[in-house]
Amino acid sequence: MSNIFDSTNSVKTSLSAQNYIASDEIATIVYLAQKLGKPLLAEGPAGVGKTELAKAIAGAAGYELIRLQCYEGLDESKALYEWEYSKQLLYTQLLRDKLNDKLGNAASLAEAADRIAREEDVFFSHRFLLQRPLLRAILSEKPVVLLIDEIDRADAEFEAFLLEILSDFQVSVPELGTLTAKHRPFVVLTSNNTRELSEALKRRCLYLFINYPSLEEELAVVHLKVPGLNPKLARQAVEFVQRLRKADLRKSPSISETLDWANALVSLNAANIEKDTLEDTLSVLIKHEADLQKVKRQFMAPPPPPSARPRLDENNNLRRFSGN
Repeated sequence: MSNIFDSTNSVKTSLSAQNYIASDEIATIVYLAQKLGKPLLAEGPAGVGKTELAKAIAGAAGYELIRLQCYEGLDESKALYEWEYSKQLLYTQLLRDKLNDKLGNAASLAEAADRIAREEDVFFSHRFLLQRPLLRAILSEKPVVLLIDEIDRADAEFEAFLLEILSDFQVSVPELGTLTAKHRPFVVLTSNNTRELSEALKRRCLYLFINYPSLEEELAVVHLKVPGLNPKLARQAVEFVQRLRKADLRKSPSISETLDWANALVSLNAANIEKDTLEDTLSVLIKHEADLQKVKRQFMAPPPPPSARPRLDENNNLRRFSGN
């Protein structure tokens, strides 16, 4: 893995140029992942910027980003490569006449077989290899950033297969032999923590937990990504989102949803987050009906009227109320 960053400060500066605000911890782990040549495993709630981190690293380095999106049922052929047997057969059929010319004057079957063997590269070559993301990253002529996104969605069997790839960055293809990486990719794995990853995978990676940001950190992201939102309204919006995250919701709003909401407020030319504006745009932040109803009850319902206090007479005794 070639050196992209020469210090943790250069990580922060370079990522900032990609509109990614990195904390000291993030900058340190990114720098060490490069320095030690180890994959970086970023774990945390959905929407806190894990995927954006990989994109920012690629942008800062000027590398291509190769992304493998994981899902249940993902297998080796979808992640690594497929051999195109139908294309190979088509080539054989199209070259049949050439083969007849080549073999027509062979004195024996052995000589014909030897002649075919000398032409094996025509029928067993990279032209029949359909590269999937992992193999593309291994065979790339230039260094790349390999993003293995949401690894927790893949099966444990695929995770075990991935361990071999991350250890050696080489692949055995029966038709071609062993293919080894020309440049070791900068690997970023992300996980939304929907299932526990194996200790073996975590042991091979540098671990980084990215949580929801503090109010000031999130406010800085909003200022950076949505410059059209006035500072007073931006703070009001972020404070409200931070309050929502403390509520017992099925899904708390992520940073990406904060940014969506900020852009919505700009589009609506909102001057303040008034009750009507909040009601009309709340679904930008909250994505489950039960959560919507809970937020409306807890944060938007008017306070109950103050209970009538019994009045005291001039002697500080409770005055009895009559129907008059």
